[in-house]
Amino acid sequence: MSKQPAKPTTLDEARNAKPALLAALAGDERVNGVGLGYDPADGYVLKVNLTVPEASAVVPPAVNGVPVRTEVVGTVHPQ
Repeated sequence: MSKQPAKPTTLDEARNAKPALLAALAGDERVNGVGLGYDPADGYVLKVNLTVPEASAVVPPAVNGVPVRTEVVGTVHPQ
């Protein structure tokens, strides 16, 4: 029997999972942003902006069933 693909994550599911991810990453100075993104295969995802690649080790792959993506953007400075 073939495995059915997971249904794409809805916007509400991603919004509801975001506070748990924020709590898990709170205080880590290598994280400089948490938001929502969209992946055509997975639907809505949680997106974490990092200052350094090594910080991805502390980011969970999913929160409450919502996939988490990371991107190294470096340090953000106000302009």
